[in-house]
Amino acid sequence: MLTASNISLRYGKRVLFDEVNVKFTEGNCYGIIGANGAGKSTFLKILSGEIEPTTGNVSITPGMRMAVLKQDHFEFDEFPVIETVMMGYKELYAIMKEKDEIYAKPDFSDEDGIRASELEEKFGEMGGWTAESEAGELLSALGVPEDEHFRLMNQISNNLKVRVLLAQALFGNPDILLLDEPTNDLDLETVGWLENFLAESKNIVIVVSHDRHFLDAVCTHTADIDFKKIRIYGGSYTFWYESSQLALRQQQNANKKAEERKKELQAFIERFSANVKKSKQATARKKMLDKLNIDEIQPSSRRYPAIIFDQERDAGDQILNVFDLSLEGFFKDVTFNIYRGEKIAILSRNSLAVTRFYQVLNEELKADHGRIEWGVTIQKAYLPNENDKYFTADLNLVDWLRQYSTEKDETFIRGFLGKMLFSGEEVFKKSNVLSGGEKVRCMISRLMLAHPNLLILDEPTNHLDLESITAFNEGLQNYKGTVLFTSHDHTFVQSIADRIIEITPNGIIDKKTDFDSYLDDEEVKQRKEKMYSSAQPQFS
Repeated sequence: MLTASNISLRYGKRVLFDEVNVKFTEGNCYGIIGANGAGKSTFLKILSGEIEPTTGNVSITPGMRMAVLKQDHFEFDEFPVIETVMMGYKELYAIMKEKDEIYAKPDFSDEDGIRASELEEKFGEMGGWTAESEAGELLSALGVPEDEHFRLMNQISNNLKVRVLLAQALFGNPDILLLDEPTNDLDLETVGWLENFLAESKNIVIVVSHDRHFLDAVCTHTADIDFKKIRIYGGSYTFWYESSQLALRQQQNANKKAEERKKELQAFIERFSANVKKSKQATARKKMLDKLNIDEIQPSSRRYPAIIFDQERDAGDQILNVFDLSLEGFFKDVTFNIYRGEKIAILSRNSLAVTRFYQVLNEELKADHGRIEWGVTIQKAYLPNENDKYFTADLNLVDWLRQYSTEKDETFIRGFLGKMLFSGEEVFKKSNVLSGGEKVRCMISRLMLAHPNLLILDEPTNHLDLESITAFNEGLQNYKGTVLFTSHDHTFVQSIADRIIEITPNGIIDKKTDFDSYLDDEEVKQRKEKMYSSAQPQFS
């Protein structure tokens, strides 16, 4: 068991946590959620001992081992990849190093022999003889090629470093596992492997993630940071979200009788329990929902942006025709037509290939071969993956957004900023000092101002919190125009896309279907294997 008792954390006058009391028990996975700045990552650091709370303490059942996903990609640069993974089991690694140092002594004594014998016994009891092979299996499962396992960490890519550090945290079956954004920079196949791995875990797992599908797949409980407290609910993120929204609607409907509200909540729980999706955690999750006290359901204090895309004019029949488009090293022979109202997810194992493709569509790059034909009625708006070039000027947010509006009135501009939760004095914040999430919210305001009938979105959920992702998701579902988009957010893609186009090294796979069906399609799997088999290095 892991217990946080009377935890408070203050920075000057700012109170982040106030007398928090929570317990985490074996066999459960807890998703930590909260608005940006609520303290999700900070709370993990308190649990791990990296941050000392102002008051209170954290206690662990004696003998339990804790592992934490490291965020410093350079901490282990001078160590081999395989050794970096084994360092995740600190006690085992310390025994291994001490044992090796003793055997390396030129003047090996009787005392050294006795000590080495003791270490060998402990080493064997802890699974030391299979440690290296188990570390290698973890690395391979997480997509780190075998020829990288004995290279130094400073010789591999940052993308692979993320996977090595994740393997380090998982290594040795820790009793308590703390994971802060573990799916960042992972492809869908690797995320799926991690979901299965964590769902089968019998230990305590505590995770912070903006990936709703991941949270729903692995979490038996949701730990909500709100009002400077942490409240634990049985069930997944989606259950928490839908129940909190229901509770909020009920709170706003003051005329509804208490008994009616109670029946409505009970019916919601029963419906949700009956429709729990198939997963490793489904049975345990359903039991928790069945036992849930409806009085525990409370409205959240979260604020959700108002993301609404309106078209200035409807598009005609011709939207976009692409003929034999090629750009060396990224894509070739890309040919397809787009029809009005389609919402198309563009996929590739090489995310840069998709970005380059969008840049060609937006005339930021010139293709080596092929042509593009836009319909004459198309008014497109583009949200790039990298947006720093839009925020170099020393402008406040009102003046920044005014650049992209034909209507210059400040009240009008502030209205669009307000939809993205920039209010009061915040609108006079300088645009060149914004955080990543604030920049994306500004770019979304710019998109809404354009009133486009076609949207091109390259990883639009990057840097956004769960509230903004949810609002963006709903805004695109309600949008009547055409959408081309790319996202690593499984739920985002599944709930929006009605067609999938995957860019491979040898052309495209084009399927009129939803995302989950595409992933399960055996014919598609065979085609992908064939088309990626002769991939250039950046696609592998």
